[in-house]
Amino acid sequence: MTATTSKYADFENLREQAVALRREGLSRRQIRDCLHVDNNDILNRLLEGEPPPAWTNRPNAKDDLRHRARELRLQGMTYDQIQVELGCSKSSISLWVRDLPKPERTRTREEASEIARRGWEATLRRREGERQTVKREASEEIGAMSERELFLLGVGLYWAEGTKDKPHARRERVVFVNSDPGMIRVFAAWLDLLGVEPERRKYGVMIHETADAAAAERYWGDLVGAAPSAFGKATIKRHNPRTNRKNVNAGYHGCLVIRILGSADLYRRIEGAWCGIVGAVRTPQIGIRT
Repeated sequence: MTATTSKYADFENLREQAVALRREGLSRRQIRDCLHVDNNDILNRLLEGEPPPAWTNRPNAKDDLRHRARELRLQGMTYDQIQVELGCSKSSISLWVRDLPKPERTRTREEASEIARRGWEATLRRREGERQTVKREASEEIGAMSERELFLLGVGLYWAEGTKDKPHARRERVVFVNSDPGMIRVFAAWLDLLGVEPERRKYGVMIHETADAAAAERYWGDLVGAAPSAFGKATIKRHNPRTNRKNVNAGYHGCLVIRILGSADLYRRIEGAWCGIVGAVRTPQIGIRT
């Protein structure tokens, strides 16, 4: 007889103790520790047929959906019909109602396809609603931004998207390129914070040859408050027939290039600030919040 077998030899007595503890409201972990049962298979056998206490049931955001899905299944609805009604995925529905009897299928193939399509559309609407809720809540958490926060953010944006100096190619000048209007607005606000005069800001558009370069210049000029005279000649990207371009709709404005004249000193300040940020991250000071 092995040590494990000997340990659980009096199984019925052990089960009586386990059931009594379960009915007193103890969790599986608590019972395991009380009886020193470290084998999950044995513990499952000891507690077989005994429901867990209510306090161990963790609340689930989808509990209401699951209950409703089971009700609809008992009414004779199919997975597709339940999906249309509740807007949840069929994989979830399957897990929730797989122990219930299947309804008779009386619809045609075309009707089934239409129901499935509407079910998927309902799922997409629900997912989009969840996505927008998370984004809205995250946006509201930001609140007002201090000048220090804007300065640090601008340094990070530039180091991600701006031209950098290299030992083999000296480029101590500030040139920022991006196609995201939000990022351009933040970078322009950062230049304002640093006191970079509008006359030192020169602009250019990088755009595909199939788009309207003049319209793009007007769009970016309105966004940053720049006159047409502040724009240089657009950089045109030639079409490659082997690529399948996605940016062909009316919202495509190419990339805006922002060049700062006489910016060697500003570039050095940016690089130094970035080094400071990296150094601060490597040696965090616990308890200090800016």
